[in-house]
Parts: sequence; C-alpha cells; structure tokens
Amino acid sequence: MTSRPAAGGGRWVSVGPERLGRWIDGFADRHGPLEAAASDELVRIEAADGAVAECRVPFPPLTAGGGGPLARLTTHARRERRVGVLLVRLGGHAAGIFQGDELVSSKVGSRQVHGRSAAGGWSQRRFARRREKQVDQAHEAAAEVALRILGPHTGGLEAVVLGGDRRAVDALRADRRLAPVFALEAEPFLTVPDPRLAVLTATPAQFRAVRIRVVDPA
Repeated sequence: MTSRPAAGGGRWVSVGPERLGRWIDGFADRHGPLEAAASDELVRIEAADGAVAECRVPFPPLTAGGGGPLARLTTHARRERRVGVLLVRLGGHAAGIFQGDELVSSKVGSRQVHGRSAAGGWSQRRFARRREKQVDQAHEAAAEVALRILGPHTGGLEAVVLGGDRRAVDALRADRRLAPVFALEAEPFLTVPDPRLAVLTATPAQFRAVRIRVVDPA
C-alpha cells in the first residue's frame, strides 16, 4: 500500500485488490460503522466519525451484481483481466500483455537519443537536426513495438494502460496505426523509470490497485 497527499485535502492510498477487504475492515475498526454508495466510477464510504474514503473503481464501470457497494467493489477489483501496457520514455519503450498479474507477452527496446547541446551557431543547429532524427527514430521504434505486441490483440484486451513520460506517449498518438490501442486507454497513467523488463513486470501493482482518497474527520 502506498500513500501521498491529495490535492484539495486528504491523502491518496493505493490498495492491492487482495488487500482491499482487509483495508475496508481496518477503516471501519478505526472510524466506526460504514455507509457506502456506488456509481459506475466511484464507491464513497462514510464512517460514523465523519471519515470519508472515496474509492476509484479500477477499470470502470463497477460490475453489477448482488451484494452491497463494498462487496461489489472487492469482487470487481479482484477479477482477472487481460490488459495491455505501453511504457514510453525518450529512448526507451516497453509493451506487454498481462493476464491478471502474469506477463504473457512482451517486448522491450531502446534507442539512443543525445541530450541537448549547449553549443551555439552552426554546430548547435547540426546537433539539433541529428537529435531530432534520433527522437523520430525512437518514436518509430516504440510505435513498432506497440503494433507488434498490442496491435493484433486489441480485440481481446479489456484495456490498455499507458506510462512513462506523457510527452513521449503523446508523440505516438498521431500514428493512425495505433488508434485501436489508444482507444482502449485506461487510467492510471503509470509514472515509471526507464522501461526495462523488470519495470514492465512490476506494473500490475500499480494498475490493479484501488486508488482511495481518504479524508479524516475534522
């Protein structure tokens, strides 16, 4: 479980699906009896002492079915899904398909992109042109990997989770071949370091977690 301050007050916590039921029980132990209400994208829990937990539904909408909002949320969060992941940073990229927590298909790659030059004049312009070409080649390499790993399987994926650097990811949106991949985009955007295999393999801990905004009583 991770925690960080929330804009507007309170704090965000991320709770893995297998721990969600225990977390809710602990919230009730600390704050008293709970009342919950659900929408497609949010389950709001209010405790007897005024504490509030706003649970973002992962991969909305919340699954319909029997039981109250909390039972539906825990069942929904624990469901095994087939999810694509695309991570892009300038010079590095990774794409994978997960069945639950298991990485079943992946490709990781990198392309050299030089940093910006502090030189001036003609040398700087030449360096800028060379760097621009490197950036274009890095974007093309990332797009090819996304097409190879995710493209043929978009019909069987429930969602595609993106991550890395937003500008690097956004640079791929203009590639019309990737439209079916971006059409499946789902939150959260994953803030990760250079997209290596170990980084890709660890992403389910982020994209399967339930994000909860907790506001303690005044």
